[in-house]
Amino acid sequence: MQCDGAAMAQTEESQARKPLILEIKGNSLDDGPGIRTVVFFKGCPLSCSWCHNPESKLARVEIGYDRKECIGCGTCTAVCPEKAVSPQNIHPVDREKCTLCFRCVEECPAGALARVGRSLSIDEIAAEVLKDKPFFDTSGGGATFSGGEPVMFMEFLSELLHALKAYQVHTLLETSGFFDFEKFERLLLPCLDMIYYDIKIMDEKAHRIHTGVSNQRILENFERLFKISRDTGITLLPRTPLVPGITDRHENIQGIARFLAELGVRNAALMPYNPLWHEKADKIGADNPHRGHAVMAAWMEKEKVEACRRIFSEEGIQVV
Repeated sequence: MQCDGAAMAQTEESQARKPLILEIKGNSLDDGPGIRTVVFFKGCPLSCSWCHNPESKLARVEIGYDRKECIGCGTCTAVCPEKAVSPQNIHPVDREKCTLCFRCVEECPAGALARVGRSLSIDEIAAEVLKDKPFFDTSGGGATFSGGEPVMFMEFLSELLHALKAYQVHTLLETSGFFDFEKFERLLLPCLDMIYYDIKIMDEKAHRIHTGVSNQRILENFERLFKISRDTGITLLPRTPLVPGITDRHENIQGIARFLAELGVRNAALMPYNPLWHEKADKIGADNPHRGHAVMAAWMEKEKVEACRRIFSEEGIQVV
């Protein structure tokens, strides 16, 4: 299965499903092999209660407020026509009143208020990524697509992948696995070199509670992708985020390890929990069901991570 590198005509559907981009981050060493440029998409079909990028959940633009940057000048309150902004509020931006006119963002002298999500064309994204092409070539790196969930915007992403493949850029997708497989296989798979695939919770009921969706499609899609990966040059790496009391439970880790082992998977990744997402959630005024829970406010202990690694190892799976 090969990508022919030909430019694809932009369809009406892709125009309607044009994503917002959160950030294009260069010089990344944590999102795949080599030096990489990561394109973060806004929007996700899952709603994980511990989401490490809560600003990526909604596919629409938002306003972020950084209390640490605020100088308390009151400019935002003065210019807001809806009186929806005040640093004195628990959540400074009243999301019910705010009409997203962005006057507060434009006038804030300290940069404490920011637009979260911007519309970029395929050419604009590709140009930004290709600035780092020399680093890709010397380090074995490339472009990584993350989020959020880039696969929500398959037509757009497909065109972007084709544009980058014309320059022989290595491509990696980070996905939750919640997508239409036939469409994925047709539009995206031919131009992907690697896929990082999240498998979070094995119990279907618990998965619905903590992510908002069933895991049935996710697990079925992984099985199909794994079979394809064995016959092609695509690298498929399952990943499990370790979240205290949710995904790091012994029965869950063991269940995931056995699921992978039965398929013949030999390598997987475990992602230790970190608490930095709480501050991100506060910036956009997002609901946080774990606020105030001590275990969710702390970095994960190495001993816990090692215990999870041992469970995978006992099933014959190497944690990379």
